[in-house]
Amino acid sequence: MYDLDDDPSRIDADAVWAFLSTEAYWGRWRTREQFETQLRGAWRVVGAYESATGTQVGFARALSDGVGLAYLADVFVLPSARGHGLGKALVHHMIDNGPGPHLRWMLHTADAHGLYAGFGFATPDQTYLERPGTPPGISPPA
Repeated sequence: MYDLDDDPSRIDADAVWAFLSTEAYWGRWRTREQFETQLRGAWRVVGAYESATGTQVGFARALSDGVGLAYLADVFVLPSARGHGLGKALVHHMIDNGPGPHLRWMLHTADAHGLYAGFGFATPDQTYLERPGTPPGISPPA
């Protein structure tokens, strides 16, 4: 059994950092200090916890202006807790059970298109442009 909670004070930063810094293909370039800055600056965070022990097994972070736009980031479930619908539960709790179900949500993913399609995420149309970022220490494209 698992619990979801959007209380930022409950987030186990060490557990989240342990996963993001070693397993997350999307952000292993970050330093611990950069991660801490992102965590403090998040508009909203949601953690997934084992009910019996309170151990954190999943995480999601969002950035938003709280009015029109939101960006979903750093969604993960530890391998030991996968297969119980926690990924879907985290995304649902973040998007639909909080202050932002009316927002235009954005995200980047290389491997979870099916999960996010179930929440209405789709390939952007011709009106969407993006300037890709470059991790620190890497030269931007010319």
